[in-house]
Amino acid sequence: MTEDLRRRALDALTAARTRTAVLTDCVEDGELTAQHSPLMSPLVWDLAHIGNQEEQWLLRTVGGRDALRPEIDSVYDAFEHPRATRPSLPLLAPAEARRYAGDVRGRVLDVLERTALEGSPLTDAAFAFGMVAQHEQQHDETMLITHQLRRGPVALTAPEPPVHPPEALPAEVLVPGGPFTMGTSTEPWALDNERPAHRREVDAFWMDTTPVTCGAFRQFIDDGGYAERRWWAPAGWEQIRTHGIEAPLFWRREGAAWLRRRFGVSEEVPADEPVLHVSWYEADAYARWAGRRLPTEAEWEKAARHDPVSGRSRRYPWGDADPDEEHANLGQRHLRPARAGGYPRGASPLGVRQLIGDVWEWTSSDFLPYPGFAAFPYREYSEVFFGPEYKVLRGGAFGVDPVACRGTFRNWDLPVRRQIFSGFRTARDAGVRGREGA
Repeated sequence: MTEDLRRRALDALTAARTRTAVLTDCVEDGELTAQHSPLMSPLVWDLAHIGNQEEQWLLRTVGGRDALRPEIDSVYDAFEHPRATRPSLPLLAPAEARRYAGDVRGRVLDVLERTALEGSPLTDAAFAFGMVAQHEQQHDETMLITHQLRRGPVALTAPEPPVHPPEALPAEVLVPGGPFTMGTSTEPWALDNERPAHRREVDAFWMDTTPVTCGAFRQFIDDGGYAERRWWAPAGWEQIRTHGIEAPLFWRREGAAWLRRRFGVSEEVPADEPVLHVSWYEADAYARWAGRRLPTEAEWEKAARHDPVSGRSRRYPWGDADPDEEHANLGQRHLRPARAGGYPRGASPLGVRQLIGDVWEWTSSDFLPYPGFAAFPYREYSEVFFGPEYKVLRGGAFGVDPVACRGTFRNWDLPVRRQIFSGFRTARDAGVRGREGA
């Protein structure tokens, strides 16, 4: 059992570092040190931050080793320096950052080999190693967002997602009311905000079978959705008017067509693909226009995990098995969402599709702790973000690695954010009708 855990931790750490190398080796040093948007860090900051977090948690805390570069701790403290100011810091140059991260990793592998994976909350089930692997993969997703924002030659390529035979899917699925188990107390690498497992009650509701598509969202645009104040939350209306927002980020109109920029490539917006790069305000406005609403976080998780036959909550919509290429679009294997309705093997027991992978899905819920929450191993991962300022996203996107994505995983962001790989699906109360054709 211990050796299986050791192997799992090693595989997770190795996969994360392989992805980091892909994202940082594909561009010249000048692209690594540049800030491509004030919303994001220079790629070289992410690279050294990954190494610094790994050093602090796995070498110093778990391994009890002396600090390698204590003088850079404050430079790579994400809470001390906002992203917009990080280019002015004394950052390690690309070659030095790679050497540092590589030196840390070499020593960490020795710590992993020597550590008894039991006896403390940090080492039980190799939790600290899994936490660090998830942290690196989360920054790999952040770096992928930076690649989407950067201008210049195409640096990343990937095969297209699989195309599944067309099916006549229902527009929505009825999720029965009643209790279910939300969160987890048993998933070994679950992070603190996913814990503990607890009972939730939800009323019956209807949920979209697939995420809202670009084609459906275009109907909202064509109907004047961005010009109708009545659909928008007051702060959302102020945001789109102040910044002249008239469509999802990276879209532009050319004549009668809508085009978008995707990792340096200009292409026509695909009507049958889940809409991407929309803020919570845009998702909420669309849902109002459609006579529907965004699902609550509890509704989303019940639709994704609850098995009405057994009454238990699964790890994933399809069951307890780890995701593979047949279940979901994850891990940056494809640099776009699959067509709506894809991945039939990943469907939930009720037949809801693409709940894991493709696009993060905005919910109506604020990011709040579960009953019995305890911060672990540090407050700054979750606790400092709790409150009405942040909205919850669920499900993961194509840029997320499976190690950082599961049926209980919770993401959160400000409702104005659009550079993230965010989409949504809508819901309605049982017995409430929505707009015809939306």
